[in-house]
Amino acid sequence: MRNPLREVAMKNASHYRALASLCRQQAAYRPDQSWQLLGQAERWEHLAEAEIAEHFTECNATNSSDLAKAKAA
Repeated sequence: MRNPLREVAMKNASHYRALASLCRQQAAYRPDQSWQLLGQAERWEHLAEAEIAEHFTECNATNSSDLAKAKAA
C-alpha cells in the first residue's frame, strides 16, 4: 500500500540532504566562505532529520491508535 505522506516526507528529506551536500561541496571550493556554507549544510541536515522524525512520530501515533481500535473491537 502506497503512502503519499511517506513519499513526501522522504522526498523532502532527500532534497534537504542534497542541499547539505551541495553546501559542503561549495565549502571545499570556497575557503573564505566555508564556515558559512558548513553552517548552512548543518541546517539542511537538521531539517532532514526533523522531517524524518516528524514522519515517524506521526506513523507511530497512527499505528498506535489503529492498534487500540483493533483491540477495542
